Amino acid sequence: MKKVCGFSLAGGVVMSICLLFCVASAAGQNIPTPTLNFDGVYANPENGDPNPDVNGAVGATQYVQFQNEVGLVAGSETTGNYAVWNKSTGSLVFGPYNTTTLWKGFAGPCSTTPSGQTLVLYDQQASVWIVARHIYPDNGSGSTVLCLAISQTSDFTAHTTKGIPKFNRYSYVLTSLCPTCANNDEMDSPRLGIWPDAYYMSFNLLANAAPHGFLGSLVCAFDRNSMIAGSKTPAAPVCFLPPTTYESLSPVDLDGPNAPPTGSPNYFMNLGTGVLNVWQFHVDFTTESNSTFTGPTAVTLPPFNDACAARGGFCIPQSPTPPPGCTPQPNCYKPTLLEAFGDRLMYRLSYRNFGTYESILATHSVNPISTDAYSSSRWYEIRTPETPALYQWGEFDPDNNSRWMPSIAQDDVGDIAIGYNVSSSTMYPSISYTGRLVTDPLGTLEDEVSIIQGTGNEVVNDYWGGYSSMSIDPTDDCTFWYTSEYYTQQGSKIWNTRIASFVFPGCSEAQ
Repeated sequence: MKKVCGFSLAGGVVMSICLLFCVASAAGQNIPTPTLNFDGVYANPENGDPNPDVNGAVGATQYVQFQNEVGLVAGSETTGNYAVWNKSTGSLVFGPYNTTTLWKGFAGPCSTTPSGQTLVLYDQQASVWIVARHIYPDNGSGSTVLCLAISQTSDFTAHTTKGIPKFNRYSYVLTSLCPTCANNDEMDSPRLGIWPDAYYMSFNLLANAAPHGFLGSLVCAFDRNSMIAGSKTPAAPVCFLPPTTYESLSPVDLDGPNAPPTGSPNYFMNLGTGVLNVWQFHVDFTTESNSTFTGPTAVTLPPFNDACAARGGFCIPQSPTPPPGCTPQPNCYKPTLLEAFGDRLMYRLSYRNFGTYESILATHSVNPISTDAYSSSRWYEIRTPETPALYQWGEFDPDNNSRWMPSIAQDDVGDIAIGYNVSSSTMYPSISYTGRLVTDPLGTLEDEVSIIQGTGNEVVNDYWGGYSSMSIDPTDDCTFWYTSEYYTQQGSKIWNTRIASFVFPGCSEAQ
């Protein structure tokens, strides 16, 4: 029995349903177990940061993972923010190293100042990596800075004989992207998307002074083709400031070998009150005044409440039981209620062009419809994005455990996978995933598969982190890769991360 709220199109008529779908038990057997499943970067106990904001991407031969603060990797004597693994074996091949090393030899704070949030994607069309990170204004220059690095090859670890990473590096002070901003406004909650004509990003602008109030959103396009070519003078970024009523916008990110139709804009979305808002970003780097950011078009969603909305944003429970060997103060505290980030779409918005149709996937956390859990993962498939329409949706809440921090993607035959954290008052925060075959009934998901069961909980701090990431292997366009965080013991700022891969048999058989 699956507890699902579904939405689909039938005979050209929109059908909305909210009930218990009875799915044959055989359907649950189609969810694959992990092929590889190993620990990523884990916290250095001296690092002192509660949230890694972990994300990663898979390339031609490697998996790359980033997080915010200095950490460790089993089997390595180095420390840093990121590491690289062989995607075939899961063996560590590089790192961890500080994110600043990607800007070695590059003038300015990108090479000297540790990261804020850092994002990594693999550009399948060009066989290169892109890394984006922002630096807060306490970097010595007094300005907020955005750092971009685009690799010169598909090998993330490639260096020159002088030890300079083979990356084309760029930096932008905030006021060059937003002339009306103060130079010390903060760029928070970045989102990154790859499109044939540009690299697209979005940020929430926050006041530098506590309590860092929301000032508005910033969306930007960067000259992808010139950056890939290594131009020292790419076209100036093109940016827009949407009305301040819209927060936490995200660009779509291209998956698969098929480019979008020629001339297609990049699509941005955010979560509104009962709607998905969709914008179109057309960029013209030659004549900047021809660039447009239009919208939004509102796509009506089935009713929902943001996860934890009635509880100040913090409501995800954790097992209060101290792990074995945990002694009283200062190591054993009552675990905090964790933040769900139910007010926004989660990272990434996965776009795929199937030839006969275009598809965008989005996911976020909501208060469950049919259980007593505090959060469940809801997902949507949007088609015909120029005139966006909700094709199907679902909500995964099979029991009273809370599921949050989801990320979603689909393979080249249309199978969908969603990874997330799962926790309850009797369960330590853990990592799992579910999914559906393209042949499953619309709006339904199959059984849940555990990546790892947590054996500890977070105390003192309530900010779990704002990211996890699901990506697709560009080589076979079938293998899903997911990364998120968990705890192996009770404590504060001593998180672990996990990386797992899996593939639906129907996709691999279709190759």
